[in-house]
Amino acid sequence: MLNPSTSTVGRVALRGDLLDFTAEPGWGEVESDAVRFRPDHWLLIENGRITGAQTAEPDASWQRHDHRGKLILPGFIDTHVHMPQLDVIASYGTELLDWLNTYTFPAETRFADPAHSQAGAELFVAALLANGTTAAVVFPTAHKVSAEALFASARQRGMRLVTGKVLQDRHSPDGLRDDVVQARNDCIDLIRRWHGVDRLAYAVTVRFAPTSTPEQLAMAGELCAADPTLYMQTHVAENRAEVEWVKQLFPQARSYLDVYASAGLLHRRSVLAHGVWLDDADRAALRQSGAQIAHSPSSNLFLGSGLFDWTASLASGSAVSLATDVGGGTSLSMIRTMADAYKVQAMAGQRLTAWKALHSATLGSAHALLLADEIGSLEAGRVADVCVWDWAADPVAKRRMEVARSLHERAFAWMTLADDRNLVQAWVAGALRHQRPSG
Repeated sequence: MLNPSTSTVGRVALRGDLLDFTAEPGWGEVESDAVRFRPDHWLLIENGRITGAQTAEPDASWQRHDHRGKLILPGFIDTHVHMPQLDVIASYGTELLDWLNTYTFPAETRFADPAHSQAGAELFVAALLANGTTAAVVFPTAHKVSAEALFASARQRGMRLVTGKVLQDRHSPDGLRDDVVQARNDCIDLIRRWHGVDRLAYAVTVRFAPTSTPEQLAMAGELCAADPTLYMQTHVAENRAEVEWVKQLFPQARSYLDVYASAGLLHRRSVLAHGVWLDDADRAALRQSGAQIAHSPSSNLFLGSGLFDWTASLASGSAVSLATDVGGGTSLSMIRTMADAYKVQAMAGQRLTAWKALHSATLGSAHALLLADEIGSLEAGRVADVCVWDWAADPVAKRRMEVARSLHERAFAWMTLADDRNLVQAWVAGALRHQRPSG
């Protein structure tokens, strides 16, 4: 753990095994030209950006960090996660709707207190970095102060972060409901003060269709139409009972996704979590709009929501990124999320490669968020959001690496066996923001 005020060093060189992507790997490809692996290279970082890679050791004008034998990746991008839900992670015994009412809503109500929001945001952002996540699309709560605290904490660390005050004006407890007029005013003020500042961006944040009136959904659509650089985030078709509830609340809509499309909320910067219970027409609408599904396998398994059909989305041409969805998900680790994604696809008789999973947590997410010119790879010119990992952290994993016969076998074993214990360093915009304690 490091002080968030750590300053950017002018010239930094990291030695290790560089792994990233130059394109999207095909489904099922264990040998892919999209994979770029440069073993035992020096990654050069100057003034917060990657300037290149080389095998020769840089001269003494560079601050050198020799991590030979370790894995160097772009920082992970978590496209759907809830800052206030660390308090309810690993809560027992409910499906989505009961889980919200029993655990989530009471916990989120406490974020009306500015001090609670600040402490929660600091804990959350530090925990992201401790898991190798350097950029994220995040839900705070319905309270304006929670979004402000999250923006401030991420800005202090130089992180790329997308968030916005949650909109929910019905079917929510006292202390968590907002109203259309005040919510609109809060959003406009937050957009004015935070959107586009440093590496921050605002997302019009609809909790999910059942907790917003048609009037609030229309207001959210108006905000998106007024500024096409804004993101939009929400949930869609996560749970069968939730889908049935939406049918009752919006009988005029063709589908759950159509509720958002009709309100002007389906566009190129829309991030919709889950999408477990979509049909072909929904997937076509996603492709046409350019919106993405933030696949949250750990959460879907833990809450018993269902198994996401990744190959159907791939066939339709709609974008899929990876997300932890904590606290429905049980870990902020994108590695654990990738391992769970493999299990979800295996249940459908599909096999998710390490390349497809890693791409979806790095360059694929960056492309889906229109940020591939900034993050997601180790390409020269990109912002230096970079993490250093141990290939193995315990005797069993080390033995597995010793007998691995190919690069994909090593990467898949790492994806399956690694966790936050493997993280050595996390760099954000060329500044060291997390370092594993020695000893």
